[in-house]
Amino acid sequence: MAGHGAEEHPHGADRLCEAGDRVYSRAVRRGRVPRRDAEPVPCLLELALLHPDPDDMDWLVPTSPQEVMTRLLRGMYDEVSASQRRVGSAVAAVEWYAGLGRRVRPAPSSAGEGSAIRVLDGLARIQAAMDEATQACTTEVLTVQPGGIRREAELSEGLHRALALRGRGVRMRDLYTHVARHGQGLLTYLELMGDAVEARTLDEVIDRLILFDRTVAFIPANNDRTMALELRHPALIEYLVTVFERLWRLAIPLTAPLPDTGIEGISHREQSIAALLAEGHQDAVIAERLGISVRTCRAHIARLSETLGAASRTQLGVRIAQVGLDGPSRAAASTPLSVPGPESRTAR
Repeated sequence: MAGHGAEEHPHGADRLCEAGDRVYSRAVRRGRVPRRDAEPVPCLLELALLHPDPDDMDWLVPTSPQEVMTRLLRGMYDEVSASQRRVGSAVAAVEWYAGLGRRVRPAPSSAGEGSAIRVLDGLARIQAAMDEATQACTTEVLTVQPGGIRREAELSEGLHRALALRGRGVRMRDLYTHVARHGQGLLTYLELMGDAVEARTLDEVIDRLILFDRTVAFIPANNDRTMALELRHPALIEYLVTVFERLWRLAIPLTAPLPDTGIEGISHREQSIAALLAEGHQDAVIAERLGISVRTCRAHIARLSETLGAASRTQLGVRIAQVGLDGPSRAAASTPLSVPGPESRTAR
């Protein structure tokens, strides 16, 4: 669709095609338009003049004309000497749409939602928003990285942002699953970043989360992560920070070994699997939550059965309860909180 839009709509946000002008004008007047109305004019999505409504993905809401103007002027600043006429037409276009927007006052319940929750549709738009947040960040980045061993290509993708943050003295704290400890790519990344990054691990973590300066957060909006939510609402940010801090206190520093389970023949990972088995989860769910493959998960379950002397899945559940593997991890309960919490660090 991106290529189609570029071929049939070779213009910028300052001078819309006739069809785009009609749809965007209607969106500004009414507050939103059905997604199907924008299908003939993909330029509006490509230029981020329309974006999905967080409350109903079948509708599109307009980017405010004032925000459009800010974006245009920011991009034109570096070439202002050669683009005077274009700046003039951009301002004129924005003033026209702003006038349309003033004719219909938005409902009180929707005030501020456009900037507080923004749907980013497409990897390019997500990447651009992340780059913008990185450039604006001055103090701290908090991340939760689910899954297992991080692929080196995945780590390299965001390396330029991490290095830019380190260069400005920004501190980073990352949460991973225990499985990530076995990936050489992660170890190389942390060695490269030095003391700018502190990493800890847990049996399982929440879905991906990235927080910049405790003011803006990014979370996935669909399963394949081709859409994301950019959150700036103070209450949402405060909630996500609290979730991160509580997980951080439970996590084990990457530089520290995983504590022994206290049960001969049972590894830390098998203890985690046993607890999830006791909750009634299927193999695929357990594997996803711990960041391992289903095949690896089943191999650990087989070892558990052999170690506990269980001849069937039902008997395994009984034996797990008998030896006390059905409760919280003993390691998590007994890990001393010797590392100061983030509140005690003036740098954070």
